[in-house]
Amino acid sequence: MRLRAAWMYFVEEMTQNDIATQLGVGRVTVVRLLSEARERNEVKFSIQGGLEGCVELARLLERRFQLDEAIVVPVSTPQADATIPIAAATGMYVSELVEPGAHIGVGWGRTLWESLAYMNDATVPDVSVVSLLGGITKVKHFNPSEFAWRFSNLFQADCYLMTAPAIVDSAATRKALIEKCGLGEVFERARDLNVVLVSVGDLDSQGTPYRYGFVPDALRSAMVEQGAVGEILFNYFDADGKILKHPINQCIMSVPLSTLESAQRRIIASGGVNKAEALLGALRLLKPSVLITDEHAARRVLALDGYRGT
Repeated sequence: MRLRAAWMYFVEEMTQNDIATQLGVGRVTVVRLLSEARERNEVKFSIQGGLEGCVELARLLERRFQLDEAIVVPVSTPQADATIPIAAATGMYVSELVEPGAHIGVGWGRTLWESLAYMNDATVPDVSVVSLLGGITKVKHFNPSEFAWRFSNLFQADCYLMTAPAIVDSAATRKALIEKCGLGEVFERARDLNVVLVSVGDLDSQGTPYRYGFVPDALRSAMVEQGAVGEILFNYFDADGKILKHPINQCIMSVPLSTLESAQRRIIASGGVNKAEALLGALRLLKPSVLITDEHAARRVLALDGYRGT
């Protein structure tokens, strides 16, 4: 936020009152942020640290997709693995937003898993964490339930797990698990979330869900044939951000994306140029309030959306 305030003030020449309105803080906070930026030598004749391009990309994303905030991290080349830089930014961002009384819903994925290493280990009272996706039957490194459990432990929070496979055999089984096997409470608690943290998956056969056996490759191939470009919590969508019609939709043990729309802060943390099309679809589908991604994915997303200025 400090660099964003500095960019708005020194580059875009916005007033402190306008910056305060844009960031949702008081004018006194803006004055403090600008003062800190000067004290850290981040502002001379420009914003230092080689982040000017990232800050500009973040502002473009915010305007184009009506985001409250975009965080764009630098990555050496488009071919480089952006997972760790995005995970680091995600971990630091989440550490600052967890506050007493927070109700947080979490997805899963490699980026979110790696973000745990960058989160502060601190007790925060009255925090609850809800796992938004099943998967507890798979004891794997990247596991939806394992991530939710470890996330909650960092903040000594109550944790509510989706104690079921990620995908079940029928709609009847899904209904029975929710109504008769105790999972209804998880779905009910998801209605009161004020923070949602998810990542976006693409349809690459080496992606986490397929490499670790959470989703059969036959299903992945069928979705590709129907025009899917990505998924959130195994909800497959096309480039326009529309959920594809498929029988699997009735078998996914995840909180409906429509339920997540009511959360005040909806965070997507994903990147890599290879995921740009999936990211664009996810932005159109979930309409997040916060996006954390890398500079090369950001440029590609903007280009796919028709922006020609980068």
